[in-house]
Amino acid sequence: QVQVVESGGGLVQHGGSLRLSCATSGPTLDRYAIGWFRQAPGKEREGVSCISKNDDNTYYADSVKGRFTISRDKDKNLVYLQMNNLEPEDTAVYYCAAATWYFPGLSPSTYEYWGQGTQVTVSS
Repeated sequence: QVQVVESGGGLVQHGGSLRLSCATSGPTLDRYAIGWFRQAPGKEREGVSCISKNDDNTYYADSVKGRFTISRDKDKNLVYLQMNNLEPEDTAVYYCAAATWYFPGLSPSTYEYWGQGTQVTVSS
């Protein structure tokens, strides 16, 4: 069974930065495509960014394009989501998910393994 764990959330001011990390237990991370999702109170879960199994493809939601960057460190078995120029609208619980598909995009149903989430709060 694959376990997914996010870290790096916190409270940051408008315009600040945070870096989220995603780690998995079990098979090595590079066997999975990784996606980041978020869910704000009262809203549906939305896809933020994803990276393909061999890192040759990445995708970003329009709302974060140019501000967020997804990357993978195979040596550390981690996937990062670097978030810059954060806005109050970015406040949400952020989830990391792993998929066996090569490049599943941002549809939550295509991801098999999910973390518990990490809270990101951006103050105005």
